[in-house]
Formats: sequence, C-alpha cells, structure tokens
Amino acid sequence: MQNVRMYTTAVCPYCIRAKQILKSKGVAQIEEIRIDTDPAQRQQMMEMTGRRTVPQIYIGDTHVGGCDDLIALDGRGGLVPLLQAA
Repeated sequence: MQNVRMYTTAVCPYCIRAKQILKSKGVAQIEEIRIDTDPAQRQQMMEMTGRRTVPQIYIGDTHVGGCDDLIALDGRGGLVPLLQAA
C-alpha cells in the first residue's frame, strides 16, 4: 500500500470525507499535515500544488488533488490501483 499524505485543517468537511473514502479502500494510516496550525506548511503546499484549498492529497509521489478529484479518480476505477502500486 502506498503512503498517503494529506494537507488538512481541523474543521474541513472535505478533508473528513476524503479520509473516509481512503479508509474504506483499506488505507490504515494517513499522514496529515495541518496547514491551519503551521503557515510554513501552507506555503509549501501552495508551492507544490498551485492550490490554496484543502485537502490536497498525495498517494505515493502522485498528487491526486482535492476531495472531488479523489472521488473522480475512484469513479474511474483508478484509486485502488494507485493505492496498491509498488
């Protein structure tokens, strides 16, 4: 299973939904980077993704995007293969 890293905030409903989806696919651990408590991490996220919104999800080295992107990837059947990629 690939490592999952997610930039989040404490009260983001999209972050909560994304975590639920990932856990339903067998992801046991998600590395959460809280940008609401660490402005440097927010800046790093924006530089890496070009986006300001959370969540921003990485599976392995692949930037998936936000919650809507995660749902779309799953709908296309691409989420589980990406999670299981070696």
